Amino acid sequence: MSTQHPDNVTTPFFAHNSALGGEDEIQEAYYVYSHLGCEEQMWDCEGKEVDNFVVEKLFSRYSQFFTRKKLGKSLFLTPRIPNPDVEKTQAKILLEVLEGISRNFDIARAFYGEDIAPIFEVILPMTSTSVSLNRIYHYYKDFVVGKSGKTFFNGDVRVSDWIGDFKPETINVIPLIEDKESMLKADTIVGEYLSDKDMDYQRVFLARSDPAMNYGTVSAVLINKIALMRLWNLAEKISVELLPIIGVGSAPFRGNFKPTNVHNCLFEYPSVQTFTIQSAFKYDYPQRMVVDAVEKINQKQRKHPRFISEEQSLKIIERCSKEYAADIRLLAPLINKISQYIPARRKRKLHIGLFGYSRDLEGISLPRAIAFCASLYSIGLPPEILGLEAIDSVTIEYFEDIYVNFEEDLKDAMQYFNEDVLTILPETLTKRLVLDIVEFETNEEHKEITSRIIDNIKKNRFENIENEILEVAWIRRFLG
Repeated sequence: MSTQHPDNVTTPFFAHNSALGGEDEIQEAYYVYSHLGCEEQMWDCEGKEVDNFVVEKLFSRYSQFFTRKKLGKSLFLTPRIPNPDVEKTQAKILLEVLEGISRNFDIARAFYGEDIAPIFEVILPMTSTSVSLNRIYHYYKDFVVGKSGKTFFNGDVRVSDWIGDFKPETINVIPLIEDKESMLKADTIVGEYLSDKDMDYQRVFLARSDPAMNYGTVSAVLINKIALMRLWNLAEKISVELLPIIGVGSAPFRGNFKPTNVHNCLFEYPSVQTFTIQSAFKYDYPQRMVVDAVEKINQKQRKHPRFISEEQSLKIIERCSKEYAADIRLLAPLINKISQYIPARRKRKLHIGLFGYSRDLEGISLPRAIAFCASLYSIGLPPEILGLEAIDSVTIEYFEDIYVNFEEDLKDAMQYFNEDVLTILPETLTKRLVLDIVEFETNEEHKEITSRIIDNIKKNRFENIENEILEVAWIRRFLG
């Protein structure tokens, strides 16, 4: 699944400027389908003007391609909608998207000469209960499609007689589950949602970036592992195929999912059906390498998830989360100072991070995950090391069969560590950091530039910092 997460350094060749806008994203969707081999494009409807004509624009501009590859059959377009429970100011965008589904059906019917729903699923971010899923499912079924049988007034025709029919008759709602408590009860949320429905399958989207930002990278991995195992068990119990999606990015902190590391990630999460291909994956590597990686993902067959001891893993999560939170309290002022210089890559304002809602860390405000990561990598402080104070030799031994790529991920991150950063960190934090869990080789080019950034921060010189942040991000092949 191609997504619009703005973690890229390189501006794609088709973009009008470095921050992609709505028309660029139309071309992006065609590009990932036609050139990269992605089977699905997530269409983000949060924090931007909603383009209700995306399907019509794709068909009109690239008619020959979509005649051969049918949208809704072999290719898929899946909107990510605002969550009215959290994003009150954007709540009505949800209704616009739902109303547009049947209109897009009409466009596809005219284009293909047959009944094909080009959009039939939506993604609900920050899902925490089955109630919110049911509200969307029933709103579409009862208020969008349901109005077709209503008359305008006594004795008049029905809405469908005047406007036409409304199809598809139902849609699938995909929960995007992002916080620890909700992820650990993902099976309960999904089970409740499916209890009164006759479904052949259900997709479930598990976050990877926000849990890392909220609880640390080790906790994020273990939370996902527990959720995946519980979902597998639920699927066997209720005889409905549950197809997990995992939201991984290129930075090791956000999943380490990049063209050069696809095999490790597929091995780490064997039961996942769909992996997100974010912007750095698509644009910061040679096209041939990206195409080969996407092909490898598409050919992957799901397997049983890795067995994980829930009791032992929950203890590790608790310890790591606590230490990570303590580190973040000390780092927050520095992160917020640097993050304002992280360059934008999309013309939008993404939804608020979960970190600000955390009871344990009340009052701490942080940027979204990509800017958060970019800020720390840019000063030679890989965020993967935060919270590792809770890791001992027994835990590392446990990871051999559970978090199998732990040492590889950490080595990958630690090449960007610069000991000069210790001179701008609070002394309390420098005493807490654990830097010797793995042996690593320093990326000297990255170190040289981060040393300049660190020196400029010391001297309170920020006029050139955005260029330096981009310069060092080029070396990593991801912004954040």
